[in-house]
Amino acid sequence: MNIIISNNNDQPIYSQIKDQLKEQILRGELVEKSALPSIRKLAKDLQISVITTKRAYDELEREGFIETFPGKGSFVATQNHELLKEKQMKLMEDKLSEVILDSKAYNISLDELIQMLTLLYEE
Repeated sequence: MNIIISNNNDQPIYSQIKDQLKEQILRGELVEKSALPSIRKLAKDLQISVITTKRAYDELEREGFIETFPGKGSFVATQNHELLKEKQMKLMEDKLSEVILDSKAYNISLDELIQMLTLLYEE
C-alpha cells in the first residue's frame, strides 16, 4: 500500500488518503479481505493526526470499500464484482471527462482524440 500526501493539493488530507485507497482497491492492488494498517499506524507512518486517518477509513467504510471489525482491524471489503466493475467504469468516465474538456480547450477534434486513444491503448 502506497499513499502520498501532498501539501500542494487543495484536497483535504483525509480525502487524499480515501481516494488513493479507493483507487488501489478498484485497480486490484489491494485485494478483498486484505488487512489495512491500523488507524494509528497509518497516522504514524504518514505523520498526520489519527483523527484524519479515522475520517478517511470511516468514509471508505460508508462507501462500502472497507470493513472494520472491533479488535481485529480494517480490511478490504468483499466486493460485488458487478458493482465493482460499475465503480471502475465511473472512475474511467470521470477521467475521460477531464480529457474531453482539455481536448476542447486545445481545439483537438474528436477524431484526433480517438486516434491518440487508439495508439496509446495499443501500446
